[in-house]
Amino acid sequence: MPIKKSIAAKTAALGTAVTIAFGSGSFVPLAHPVAYAHGGSEDFVPLRATLEQFGAAVKWDAFSGTITITKNGTTVKVKPNSADALLNGKSIQLEGPVIMKNGQAYVSHHFVNDIFQSGLDQTFQVESQPHPLNPLTQDEITETVSIIKAAGKYEDNFRFTEISLKTPPKSEVWNFVYTGQEPTANRSAQFVILNGKQVIEGEADLVAKKVTGWHVVEGAHGMVLLDDFATVQSAIEASPEYAEALKKRGISDVKQVVSTPLTVGYFDGKDELKQDLRLLKVVAYLNTGDGNYWAHPIENLVAVVDLEQKKVIKIEDDGVVPIPMAPRPFDGSDQPNKVSSKPLEISEPEGTNYTITGGHTIHWQNWDLHVRLDSRVGPVLSTVTYNDHGTKRKIMYEGSLGGMIVPYGDPDVGWYFKAYLDSGEYGMGTLTSPMQRGTDVPDNAVLMDATIADYTGAPMTIPNAIAVFEQYSGPEYKHQEMGQDNVSRERRELVIRWISTVGNYDYIFDWIFDQNGTIKINAGATGIEAVKGVVSSTMHDDTAADDTKYGTLIDHNIVGTTHQHIYNFRLDMDVDGEQNSLMEINPIVADNTEGGPRTSVMTTEQKIVTNEKDAAQKFDPSTIRLLANTNKENKVGNPVSYQIIPYAGGTHPIAKGANFAEDEWLFNRVNFMDKQLWVTRYDPNERYPEGKYPNRSDKDTGLGQFTSNNDSIVNTDDVVWMTTGTTHVARAEEWPIMPTEWVYTMLKPWNFFDQTPTLDLEP
Repeated sequence: MPIKKSIAAKTAALGTAVTIAFGSGSFVPLAHPVAYAHGGSEDFVPLRATLEQFGAAVKWDAFSGTITITKNGTTVKVKPNSADALLNGKSIQLEGPVIMKNGQAYVSHHFVNDIFQSGLDQTFQVESQPHPLNPLTQDEITETVSIIKAAGKYEDNFRFTEISLKTPPKSEVWNFVYTGQEPTANRSAQFVILNGKQVIEGEADLVAKKVTGWHVVEGAHGMVLLDDFATVQSAIEASPEYAEALKKRGISDVKQVVSTPLTVGYFDGKDELKQDLRLLKVVAYLNTGDGNYWAHPIENLVAVVDLEQKKVIKIEDDGVVPIPMAPRPFDGSDQPNKVSSKPLEISEPEGTNYTITGGHTIHWQNWDLHVRLDSRVGPVLSTVTYNDHGTKRKIMYEGSLGGMIVPYGDPDVGWYFKAYLDSGEYGMGTLTSPMQRGTDVPDNAVLMDATIADYTGAPMTIPNAIAVFEQYSGPEYKHQEMGQDNVSRERRELVIRWISTVGNYDYIFDWIFDQNGTIKINAGATGIEAVKGVVSSTMHDDTAADDTKYGTLIDHNIVGTTHQHIYNFRLDMDVDGEQNSLMEINPIVADNTEGGPRTSVMTTEQKIVTNEKDAAQKFDPSTIRLLANTNKENKVGNPVSYQIIPYAGGTHPIAKGANFAEDEWLFNRVNFMDKQLWVTRYDPNERYPEGKYPNRSDKDTGLGQFTSNNDSIVNTDDVVWMTTGTTHVARAEEWPIMPTEWVYTMLKPWNFFDQTPTLDLEP
């Protein structure tokens, strides 16, 4: 992710001068920009406007009379009329003092350079050698398209679903991490193009500047792209049949209707849709002006849009249901009494405890890892190692969201096809939601931009795409021996956060690294529920039983339909090396044959799972599942391992599997959702649990296909696919906006270390 480094550009344009009102501790804008200084108006600039334009936060502490400036890993404290400042706890001398004039603070126009180029903040560092997994730069994305054009293969109607790095061989990347030797192959890009409804895969050598691969994928339907959103809206606005259906519902202005472009799924022709057409279904909402069109569903009306013809080809109308019209703003603007809180400040006054090299490689405590943003699955964490008393030990080559699905259970015309494969059909990385410090992430977070290609093939920078921050997470350990001093240590965690907004839902993903070697992956869902308009106002209405067969009445005339959020994480674990096996340890109760008063004993049975099909299983929380390296042992002879925990708690009911009958087409197309654990032999082309092209797929081209050959997974390079999720039964407290609901997973060292890894923590 490129970090914005142009300080001169940030300070060139000055914003409005801002006053520090010492009495209230707030900032009050002045009517006109003014600059007072010893050497003339061009030398000093308004402090707050300049620093906020640079992306820093500025706060005034009336008690201490101190101005605090924070940006990513830098914290500056300075007092008015002083040229002395503290930068991450270290004293520095400014070029000039902070000048106060008529209650305003002004600083030298060199202030930003003095602070942010002082070299005292070591959060961001320059790479001595580029990591081979660094994502494509803006120039490389542009160059890829130029190479396609120079090869004579480009057509004006091309639309790109992907332009990304073609990763080098795994062995060469690990070799780079340990020796610094660069991969042998030229740096290359891979791409997927939509030419109408035709899907084309290809590769481009960025050094030789030539196309090295070009392949038409037969029978595949490509992703939904951002311009498809505009296409379906234009299509319904131009359709007289759709206008007529709206008129039945009392809607005369189609421009007040907000369309949602939804994939149509696959039903073996029972939905009367031709399989070779590129189609989307449109379920719509009425924009009443309250800021929340999701609260006003136009029920029982579906338009089928042909994306090639760019028009509505079919209207499905199951009868008029009154549109819920009560205002339901989700931002709290209708609440008369606001709840205020005193400030809660999270800061690292001496700077961060981690470094980010080249914008992608993170070093924290004993952890080293690489992060890049993928346009489909979001953050990809690679080459994860742990420094165990001087030995850099492999844990995971690559970890990311593999895919996810949100299936609904209602059979009605506007619902039966709803089963969103958010990453595989829409591209969750493309739909990354920029984060805001202080709400989406704590104040001490470092926010990093990311660059991906848009559907035209142009580079697109997403600001604040990935956040990195430390957090307190309770005591790491504690013991109070009677009559002796207390022994306890703080548990500190490093969090890598990413948020993607897919229509009505916002998904938060946290990758959390503990000092003791544990990796947690937490998935949170927030945003707005997809709701159904019904006749019933309360559960006492005669129609309520029928209206709530497939959901919960959460507001007058609104049902939250029961559905699931199921996530799968692709984890290419390399536990102390690439030769791993899946091991099970089952606690059992056995008869006591050793004598004494006990009739039973607790013991365990251990076994190695030998093949891919046996590894695909439901999660039993009593079974200990390990990815073990039986070739390596800890000091007492146990194989080094990591425990796999697909469900480590959460705030929503657990999804024990797919809530569908086995003869459902969805169940057979996307079988990953029904098992919480899969282990496959490593294949660099097997990346997505739902398959590479799941849109309108008629069979399982993901994990079902990957495991069909039933490879041995004993002492091989294995990939763990961990499925988790929730069954979402709606409740009133989630409307009109849903507090974040979490599901937690964990990868935990199991005899990986010789002792408690955090004994060396300082008190």
